[in-house]
Amino acid sequence: MSLLQAVVRAALGAGMFFWVALAGAAALPPPVQAALERARLAPQALALWLAPAADPQAPPRLAWRAQEAMNPASVMKLVTTWAALDQLGPAYTWQTPVYLDGRIEGTRLQGNVYIQGRGDPKLVLERLWLLLRRLQAQGVQQIAGDIVLDRSAFSLPAHDPGAFDGEPQRAYNVAPDALLVNYQALVLSFVPDSRAGLVRVSAEPPLAGLQLPASLPLAPAGTACGDWRAHLQLDVGDGQRLRFAGSYPASCSERSWALALPEPQTFAARAVQGMWQALGGQLTGQVREGRVPAGLQPAFSQASPPLAEVLRDINKYSNNVMTQQLLLTLGLERGAGGSFEAGRAVVERSWRAALGEAPLPVLDNGAGLSREARISAEALGRMLQRAWAAPFMPEYVASLPIVGVDGTLRRNTSRAAGQAHLKTGSLRDVMALAGYVDGADGQRWVLVALVNHANAAAARPVLDAALEWAQQSW
Repeated sequence: MSLLQAVVRAALGAGMFFWVALAGAAALPPPVQAALERARLAPQALALWLAPAADPQAPPRLAWRAQEAMNPASVMKLVTTWAALDQLGPAYTWQTPVYLDGRIEGTRLQGNVYIQGRGDPKLVLERLWLLLRRLQAQGVQQIAGDIVLDRSAFSLPAHDPGAFDGEPQRAYNVAPDALLVNYQALVLSFVPDSRAGLVRVSAEPPLAGLQLPASLPLAPAGTACGDWRAHLQLDVGDGQRLRFAGSYPASCSERSWALALPEPQTFAARAVQGMWQALGGQLTGQVREGRVPAGLQPAFSQASPPLAEVLRDINKYSNNVMTQQLLLTLGLERGAGGSFEAGRAVVERSWRAALGEAPLPVLDNGAGLSREARISAEALGRMLQRAWAAPFMPEYVASLPIVGVDGTLRRNTSRAAGQAHLKTGSLRDVMALAGYVDGADGQRWVLVALVNHANAAAARPVLDAALEWAQQSW
């Protein structure tokens, strides 16, 4: 037995809940090591870092492969959202200005309406409804012209929604857009009616030209819910007419399904036209793309919720497209324009100012939906320490899922339930966890745990073991 092993065994045998600094530098905690062995993962697949949140000068209690650049998956959102709070502040709001180019005669606008997208990630169904109701409040019920959508604020590369994982209809694969309506997702709702032997189907937002059956048959009694989407046998086609060849299990009760449709560049136009018609508005022309004429002043501007509220959606539910909107907004507001390159440059400036020469993350799109993104556990941990000392700390921490309570960690059954605010991340070969843990000693700790391995899907118990150890061991 080595001297180190003897010290550890003596400490545990005496009931002492601590991990000496020497052990932290040299070995993994026994519960974590055991979890790795059960998952059949080598210790080299894991990077782990634990340090006091409020004392960046203190040595870390544990640093295991902490300087290795690892893919963090959605945990990378912690960097993007921290930089956004640093640069824009928690009260920042996006504006979507609306312009009227013509005279209003009675309830008829003799001209065009222009809606200018400025990157609002929260222009969801109800907020689009409110924007168009505000247009009607200007006295406009009929438009003797076009509704023109200005989406020029962002400069974006071509996007293939199926390139990342071959799932182009999954809502997490949609592209950012200066006029992002309802996350570019059509939400289908299914409400079973057992007495009638059918399930009622509806869709939001109301897209112009969309054909959708009002109901579908229920599956035979006793059919398990299981993979209910597969039961439906949906054919999206060109996104104009949705066909179902299957049935819906009544055992599923009510469900919803967010879909990314083909031709996403037309989604905003179809949503605006459909919602305008649903509100009783009339349109002589069409909904099309274009630019706001120079010198035209907005009739009104629709404000988003504040950044602090938007961050809760991003981090608690790991929303990819909202995070990309945020990175592009940083470039638009604080950089050289609404591009990913400009956004990354702004994050780099924040990083250098706060962390000096700490290795820069490879940010890519800022959301972690990437095979190229990289950051070390130590660098991310140091950033989390700086965030803890920042004026916006309460808003930042509140945006993270609470273990066993909400967001992506609501179903976590760890013994640390309610004792940590942590961001999760997972990809085909990545499992990650990072954030803040309330220790049994009364301290708040920064924990970063990253697993990169072909069998990373088996690593969830490893992360739970690291979390429980961090929360209980001092």
